[in-house]
Amino acid sequence: MTPKALFFDIDGTIWDFHNNIPPSCREGIRLARENGHLAFLCTGRARGFVTSEDLLSIGFDGIVSGCGTMIEYRGQVLYQRLIEKDLVIKTMEEARKYRVRPILEGPRHLYMDYEDFRDDRYGQKLMREMEDSLLSITDSWGQWEIVKLACDLTGSDTAPFVEALSPWYDFIFHNDIVVEMVPKGFSKATGIRKTCDLLGLDIADTFAFGDGQNDLEMIRAAACGIAMGNATPALKEEADYVTTALDRDGIWNALCHFGLIPGGTPILHEEPALGSMHLY
Repeated sequence: MTPKALFFDIDGTIWDFHNNIPPSCREGIRLARENGHLAFLCTGRARGFVTSEDLLSIGFDGIVSGCGTMIEYRGQVLYQRLIEKDLVIKTMEEARKYRVRPILEGPRHLYMDYEDFRDDRYGQKLMREMEDSLLSITDSWGQWEIVKLACDLTGSDTAPFVEALSPWYDFIFHNDIVVEMVPKGFSKATGIRKTCDLLGLDIADTFAFGDGQNDLEMIRAAACGIAMGNATPALKEEADYVTTALDRDGIWNALCHFGLIPGGTPILHEEPALGSMHLY
């Protein structure tokens, strides 16, 4: 088999909300790489939020982070696109004006005003995971280094906020209160294409695995798009193949189905799948 490039979303695809990774996922990716295939993380998370030793210990050839705004291959940064500081300041001014609660995401740090998310479940998760790499937006004013944003829209004036910033950002709405803001023209799909260009890979030899709203373009761009069993209905409709849920050995079963691991046998389950669940 011609070596393939495999692009994996993280949240809801490789691990769940509590960062639990199925053993079969670890083993499947290891065996796929032993079989000559390349494995990449392809995530909406900025690189500063891809730090888990447990996750990275699976073994990946590269990381496409921040919805295609940063690309690494075997420890080397091949591409990075930062948002200009003047635009970040304008974005923060508009966020405050329209009562939007932002999280700024960068290659090394995330920035969040703690009082905005102190009682928020996701905010607490960030505080636990990021520790000293999570900085205050206000205390770091004008010194941010970021590639994208995520925002909580609870109680905000969403429509004028989006209208004011739409010339510079693409908005990915996960639901009525959570939105990702990515520099115009960037996505996980552009990240896959750019990776292929930089490494001389054929897009016809790519597989993408995902479960959420920001995986739609990635699923469309890859030669074969695979939706997890816990994926959103829209993603399942777009996918070339729907595997089992994350906690039902979905990655392993998909790799077996497409012959990406030698001699692999699918693991069957009768239990119901997880529901769709995540931001990135």
